[in-house]
Amino acid sequence: MRAFDPSLRPTEIDAAYAQFQRDPGGCTPAWRDFFEALAPEARAWLDDRQHRPVSPQQAATAPNASGEAGVVDALAAQQLVRAFRERGHLAADLDPLKLSPRQALPELAPETHGFDAARLDHPVFLNGALGLESASIRELTTRLHEIYCGTLGLEFMHLTEPEPVEWLRERFELARRQRWKPEAKRALLEILTAAEGFEHFLDTKWKGSKRFGLDGGESTIPALEQILWKGSELGVEEAVLGMAHRGRLNVLANVMGKPLEAIFAEFRGAASHPDDVAGSGDVKYHLGTSSDRQLDGRPLHLSLVPNPSHLEAVDPVVCGKVRARQEQLGDTDRTRVLGILLHGDAAFAGQGLVSEVLQCSELDGYRTGGTIHLIINNQIGFTTNPVAARSGPYCSDVAKQVQAPIFHVNGDDPEAVVEAAELALAYRQTFQRDVVIDLFCYRRHGHNEGDEPAFTQPQMVKAIRAHATTRERYAQRLDEEGVVAMAEAETLRQQHRELCVAAFEDSESYQPKQADWLGAQWSGLEPVQGFDARRGKTGVPLERLSQIGQGLVTVPTDLHVHRKIERHLKARRAMFETGEGIDWATAEALAFGTLLTEGHGVRLSGEDVNRGTFSHRHASWIDQEDERRYVPLAHVQEQQGRCQIVNSPLSEFGVLGFEYGYAMAEPSALVVWEAQFGDFANGAQVVIDQFLAAGESKWLRMSGLVLLLPHGYEGQGPEHSSARLERFLQLCGEDNLQVVSCTTPANYFHVLRRQLHRAFRKPLVVMTPKSLLRHKQVVSRLADLGTDTEFHRVLHCDRLPCPPSEARQVVLCTGKVYYDLVQARQEAGIDDVHFLRVEQLYPFPTDALASELAPYRHCHLVWCQEEPRNMGAWSTVGEVIEEIARDIGFERPQVRYAGRESAASPATGVHERHLAQQRGLIDDALTVGRPVLGRLGARRGRTQSSA
Repeated sequence: MRAFDPSLRPTEIDAAYAQFQRDPGGCTPAWRDFFEALAPEARAWLDDRQHRPVSPQQAATAPNASGEAGVVDALAAQQLVRAFRERGHLAADLDPLKLSPRQALPELAPETHGFDAARLDHPVFLNGALGLESASIRELTTRLHEIYCGTLGLEFMHLTEPEPVEWLRERFELARRQRWKPEAKRALLEILTAAEGFEHFLDTKWKGSKRFGLDGGESTIPALEQILWKGSELGVEEAVLGMAHRGRLNVLANVMGKPLEAIFAEFRGAASHPDDVAGSGDVKYHLGTSSDRQLDGRPLHLSLVPNPSHLEAVDPVVCGKVRARQEQLGDTDRTRVLGILLHGDAAFAGQGLVSEVLQCSELDGYRTGGTIHLIINNQIGFTTNPVAARSGPYCSDVAKQVQAPIFHVNGDDPEAVVEAAELALAYRQTFQRDVVIDLFCYRRHGHNEGDEPAFTQPQMVKAIRAHATTRERYAQRLDEEGVVAMAEAETLRQQHRELCVAAFEDSESYQPKQADWLGAQWSGLEPVQGFDARRGKTGVPLERLSQIGQGLVTVPTDLHVHRKIERHLKARRAMFETGEGIDWATAEALAFGTLLTEGHGVRLSGEDVNRGTFSHRHASWIDQEDERRYVPLAHVQEQQGRCQIVNSPLSEFGVLGFEYGYAMAEPSALVVWEAQFGDFANGAQVVIDQFLAAGESKWLRMSGLVLLLPHGYEGQGPEHSSARLERFLQLCGEDNLQVVSCTTPANYFHVLRRQLHRAFRKPLVVMTPKSLLRHKQVVSRLADLGTDTEFHRVLHCDRLPCPPSEARQVVLCTGKVYYDLVQARQEAGIDDVHFLRVEQLYPFPTDALASELAPYRHCHLVWCQEEPRNMGAWSTVGEVIEEIARDIGFERPQVRYAGRESAASPATGVHERHLAQQRGLIDDALTVGRPVLGRLGARRGRTQSSA
């Protein structure tokens, strides 16, 4: 920061400032930089000087203010104040271990601003800064150090809007001057005692057992408590929490109110839910729960979302759940439902998902009114020092991209931690924006209780072992203040231990009474039982379909739509009038529209979903003159469900996690995420693996989330062909997913509606088409959507070329390749090969396929797919089809493979090679009687060459 020149005359300053006001470019660069860096109050003071001289009262308060030296000193003092507000946090006392020396910043020294030792005690006009009209520079500097360089630092001057900056400045400077009442100090000691005592008891009873304790970061618990109590005062009715494993058990016990005997029983090896509830369960430090608390008579519902070891994966899930709950409660100002995320320092800096979630925070389709981010800053990541874990000075720097204020606080000063928590909550409720608390602490036992941290950080470990706990230090402090005697503090500790001992004894016989699922919004739903429960009544009366259809093609008179959309709507209007030619996009719109009229919500999000990647959907119409947006699905009828069609940011991981969280909280809405191309789903693989596929089994959390993944080989290269069907099928087990590849718009219509017309919810993965969106044969009749129609898991040929008894070969397939087979059969004049389409690949339709195959027991069996042999459905369905064929008495039950050879890449990038491969696999499928290869590609009865 450039030092202020004390030799300047006031008239020179006034003249330069007047020029700056007229034309900043007309100033010298030095003056322009100086005035632009001025604090708002200094700028206001100069503005006043342009219109009137300093008043006699001001002159009396600051004797030198109206003189030449007084003006210069006042401006220099304002620069000193601004320096502390901008940079004071860098010199704050934040590290409990004192391993990093506090920075000595020149810009915080009075001499940098022109105040030599002889002038430190002279009064300077401050114009109300820090609540002072005047003070000596020595007094001013002392107060600035107390406020901005103590155990709590505030990083906020990067915010560009003046209102939140001024709010934070005023509240922060006031908070640091307030004094705590004795009863508040005692309550804080009790919370710390419970936090420390819980970890100590677990360490005593289960020495070395992995629990990811909060030892060293116990101030997290009073921080959360203050957020909840203050939030309850300011209108928060629900809080949704998400966190990684460190400290989760402590939060469950001391914040969520999970019974200690339940936690201790799990350490003894008991399950977290009753024996009659199926599921694999999960380790203790991944589990979530919900509870209801009363805070001074105010009810507060709490929900801690389960999370795997993939650290930040829970972040978007929490945000999605918060958004759904806000909409359910009509919380339009987003102050009644609060999201709280607890992070590790290394993960907050290193995981790109954090940035994705932050970027969503101010977008209309994902806004939740701000999340409170609490970083449990261990000052280390597993064994990695901060110097190797991030590029900036703080792990929280990434939050600056959304202009979130950041409170840096020393975890060994629990009072400062509580002050930070209260200010953060108040800021969130006032401005509905994200805010960060960076809680500097340490890990007393290393990454987990079985590690030896001295292998890699011996100096840190040495300092930790010699360091008293936060509770011990605070108890000593209160004893010195005469608030709580050490004997009383010891009594509190003993009382908590006795509580733990009693719970430990009860845990031996503890049995969970009920599973933590299918309550609240999920009441009325149940685990799936029997095939009939899977069908669902999905047909809709034709009159109702036509009525909805007309609404979807009616353009408001004042809306100027694009001429190509006019043609699109004209064609769609003809579909409803004739009842013929219903294409993919129209069937989808009817599925959405019928659900909306039934009172269900519909939420579709993803990259460019309004128009659709392939310009097929046009769920929004944009006025060509003023770019107003009109969503026809939002106007199907007067009373209908909420419709949200949301173009997402260029994110898969964060957005899919958000939609999973939304669906977790809203079982009565159809929640859909669409990948721009199906293989882009691999950017969200953690959500798919850990939450979507395994969430119900691990955590008893149902979800009806739908994934639309464009899939099909049209020669667009390796990255735009395959949605990696094989990966989803490999994830299938224990009836956890539904995987379909529909070939008709009607089947697509029914499978979407089926999601909400059954007494259970299961995730649905749909391999959606690309070229088939406009294929002339890929159409349905309106009657196929009508009353008494339903989803078909297996479909036969639309037109059989011969009776089944005359067929010689049956080709089974799924998806787009069916239409290639039909065209090739017709062109070749083949009439003895029939096709069966497996529309649902999991749960596999064993009964339906057996019924369809029964007339073909004399035929050869072929599985045809576009994907390479080591991809697609072959490795999953081949043996199953063969088992079915054996069971129903096929003469030749072996299934022959027809498709691309095994490959490392999903598809070739050379179009001519693609065409040749496609012709080859189609020809192979249509040729009757070729030898059957083994599973690995060898002829039956021969050994495959190792080459």
